[in-house]
Amino acid sequence: MTVVRALYDRFRQIIHEFAKFGVIGVIGLLITNLLYALLHTHFGLGPVKATTVATIVATCVTYVGNRYWSFKHRERTSIPRETVIFFALNGIGLLIQDGVVAFNYYLLDYRGNKLAEFLALNAGIGLATLFRFWSYRRFVWAAPSAGEGTTVAAGGTAPPDKPPAASHEGRFPAVETAPGSVQHANGHGAADQTAGDGTFSRT
Repeated sequence: MTVVRALYDRFRQIIHEFAKFGVIGVIGLLITNLLYALLHTHFGLGPVKATTVATIVATCVTYVGNRYWSFKHRERTSIPRETVIFFALNGIGLLIQDGVVAFNYYLLDYRGNKLAEFLALNAGIGLATLFRFWSYRRFVWAAPSAGEGTTVAAGGTAPPDKPPAASHEGRFPAVETAPGSVQHANGHGAADQTAGDGTFSRT
């Protein structure tokens, strides 16, 4: 149990995300299959066209579910940017699905075999789902980036300036005083010099 618990703690975030993604995926799967059956069986639309239309409708539904539930804790940019990338990646996923359906229908020549068509459709959905889950986490809703280094918050106080560096001889540079300053009035003007042994002398 300790090993299982350690693995769960390590992959907790991806497990929770995949579980939510799976729920949304099942909803999308039902929509895809129902629309596919309706368009292909009852309206006589070709299998690839039926898959395409059904997948587009399901994609619109899954976008809302994934954005506001599955990956709601991840970084947000703008809805137009997310939408463009989301649908572009789903276009790739759609090509994966259509490729499997077309391979079954045209190359394997299982035309009219409802079981083969159903299996091909869902095999394509499965492969496309794995691609979508990876690509959503990678490109659409990225993980929050950890800041590197120490930054000053807006309205905060900047760190104090560094003290003047000592000279190569180990002594700090002499401070010049302007006429009329307190040091000059007290008789410690610019004529005061620092001797080599660290004592002060007046020239």
